[in-house]
Amino acid sequence: MPKEARWSYLQANAKQPNIGKLIDDAMVAIEKENPKLKGVLPKDYARPTLDKHTLGELIDLIGTIGLGDADSRSKDILGRVYEYFLGRFASAEGKGGGEFYTPQSVVKILVEMIEPYKGRVYDPCCGSGGMFVQSEKFVEAHGGRKGDISIYGQESNPTTWRLCNMNLAIRGIEGNIGPHHADSFRQDLHKDLKTDFILANPPFNVSDWKGELLREDVRWKYGIPSINNANFAWVQHFIHHLSPNGIAGFVLANGSMSSNQSGEGEIRKNIIEADLVDCMIALPGQLFYTTPIPACLWFISRSKKNNRFRDRRGQILFIDTRKMGHLIDRTHREFSDEEINRIAQTYHAWRGEKGADEYIDIPGFCKSTSIEEIHSHGYVLTPGRYVGAEDIEDDSEPFDEKMKRLTAKLEEQFVESSKLEALIKRNLKGLGY
Repeated sequence: MPKEARWSYLQANAKQPNIGKLIDDAMVAIEKENPKLKGVLPKDYARPTLDKHTLGELIDLIGTIGLGDADSRSKDILGRVYEYFLGRFASAEGKGGGEFYTPQSVVKILVEMIEPYKGRVYDPCCGSGGMFVQSEKFVEAHGGRKGDISIYGQESNPTTWRLCNMNLAIRGIEGNIGPHHADSFRQDLHKDLKTDFILANPPFNVSDWKGELLREDVRWKYGIPSINNANFAWVQHFIHHLSPNGIAGFVLANGSMSSNQSGEGEIRKNIIEADLVDCMIALPGQLFYTTPIPACLWFISRSKKNNRFRDRRGQILFIDTRKMGHLIDRTHREFSDEEINRIAQTYHAWRGEKGADEYIDIPGFCKSTSIEEIHSHGYVLTPGRYVGAEDIEDDSEPFDEKMKRLTAKLEEQFVESSKLEALIKRNLKGLGY
């Protein structure tokens, strides 16, 4: 950080009429010293329409925030602030906000499930880089180092690409997200990459992905995706970039689990028969800022054939979380850390990973299902079809006694209802109605 770009210098000059130009110059200086940020930072604070007195007051206000206090519990204050504003902006933007932001609890599930301890992590639709940030947090939380994983990404939206660069820079994360924004289908910036982990939240049901220009693409090993829906183009793009031991976790619209339109059912069947699908998770509604469309999580694994853990070849784990999560406001839901841990530990137990509990099917929550059974259901991957209904605890009260008790209670409520009806009518009459 050059001297003229440091906060202390800008704050000392906050009252100067040329503060806008000083900020623009600071941005230029930062980019000059940090080539990876070239073209990323905004440089329009000197524009005449921006009130410089208000800008100076804003600098003074931010200067009162103790971002570097000695008693701070986190080394990542700036990163947390940045993440907070991304989330708030996503909420305010609604559908548009989801172009760059995946709710943190969804990202946590993906990361806790695939556990990117060491290796290459790839997200070909990386938005603002939330998957990368959470992966780094996971590594550090489990005693690893930031350098244990290599980050690769790509983003087609130029503004969002800049947001990602800033998000990584603020946290000191090194990553290769390409020299510019680019579409992963038509300009794959990591064409030869074979990665250990893929974490992604591609845009749902995109109809204008120019699929008609890519009919003979090498990535479509399991079938040519619909030109009107990019869902299975994304799935096959992920598979194409997985290493022999690679695992992918990604978000898709619920329709991907059951649709038979435009050859999607055949592609899904081929992927299932290739024994690549490891786990499917049904999510509750209201998790995403982007859309009310119900979503699910797919986990694709090439390691099923390598017997790294328990031999789960020919099987798929289904988890139904639609009754989980809690509302954080009237329109948005999120998972608690305890729920995320339960989901992840269920998966690790099923895979037979070291230190995990013994796996058991739980009606209404999880079920290990054979490909033969899935074949009998027309290769539909909806978890609710397989996990069944939740067991209801028997209260041991005999049926006849329960009916007598409930009927008596109902009679009491009928009497009370009649009293309330008479009271309401009397009050309305007193009001002249």
